[in-house]
Amino acid sequence: MAILCLNSGSSSLKFALFRISDSSEQRLVSGAVENIGAQARLWLRAGDKVLLDEQQSLPGAHECIAAIFAAFDNLKLARPQAAGHRIVHGGPRYTQPERINSQLLGELERLVPLAPLHLPSQVAVIHAIARHYPDLPQVACFDTAFHAGMPELARRLPLPRSLWDAGVRHYGFHGLSYEFIVHALGPAGRGRVIIAHLGNGASIAAVREGKPVDTSMGLTPAGGFMMSTRSGDLDPGILVYLLRAGYGAEQLEKMINRESGLLGVSASSSDMKTLLEKRSHDPLADQAVRMFCYGIRKSIGAYAAVLNGVDMLVFTGGIGERAAPVREEICRGLAFLGIQLSPEQNAQNAAIISTPDSHCTVRVIPTDEDLMIARHTIRKMKFL
Repeated sequence: MAILCLNSGSSSLKFALFRISDSSEQRLVSGAVENIGAQARLWLRAGDKVLLDEQQSLPGAHECIAAIFAAFDNLKLARPQAAGHRIVHGGPRYTQPERINSQLLGELERLVPLAPLHLPSQVAVIHAIARHYPDLPQVACFDTAFHAGMPELARRLPLPRSLWDAGVRHYGFHGLSYEFIVHALGPAGRGRVIIAHLGNGASIAAVREGKPVDTSMGLTPAGGFMMSTRSGDLDPGILVYLLRAGYGAEQLEKMINRESGLLGVSASSSDMKTLLEKRSHDPLADQAVRMFCYGIRKSIGAYAAVLNGVDMLVFTGGIGERAAPVREEICRGLAFLGIQLSPEQNAQNAAIISTPDSHCTVRVIPTDEDLMIARHTIRKMKFL
């Protein structure tokens, strides 16, 4: 069965087409529409082979979906038999993949305030597929679902109990990525594992025996430690102070999600690769990188306490998989947890970057959220 996996952002739409059978999982193509709303770029690749790379006028989700399906037809690719979507927030109700219907769409629209950067575009893509291809089944795969099994002690916030009943709680995100890593580790991941998903959005999760125990993001994807443009956790008094100083809700949202993190501290870039290149001669870039690594190192220490030790540390996500200096700086000073990196293996982005005598194994595992979406979609549709 051919499964289309979709991951929509505020100005981009990433996608992948899989062929799934009971004996194999094959990625046929990957692609993206970038810079939606301006002079958009649509590209498709099969492995390292570029099948399409062109600019088009694609102002919104409807045009993007039409262009993607037209490209599939022109390239004589398999027509999808179902579409699976990464949906950032499922709220308190949705804790497993769900077939999309009008009721679910209504619930997602009500959840938009919890993920204003992600949900509007994701809902728009669902509507676009329903409009152009009404007979194509669609499945929502929730990034919060993996963390729904956390103990209530970790999920509950120190707020009035009425807010818990209203759905204000610690949800966690990047769940599809964490789920993939747990599956990839198999029996090797059955002990005390800390997984660091480090990309433009970044979080870590504590996992024991393959089950979620705690995670850094909270009610929204803005929580946790600093990220590319997001502040991470703040003293709530700061927000009260800024409100009294005249900031409105939209201004605060923009600052917290789009103007803070690496970009806010460096005052120049949200891109980790750029900051690493600049840090030797730009003290603000250097400070941004050091703050990022410091925050993650603190979180690892905290989750080691939650787990009563750590047997394995896994790095994944774009930064986690490719930025050896960031991994080295995060792990520097964690010898008390039994973490010893091999400089040579780390520089090569090897699968295992810890030394043979390290009590804690440190791994680098490329994540594959698209494959998790494909697996969930095909199981939900009961195709296999």
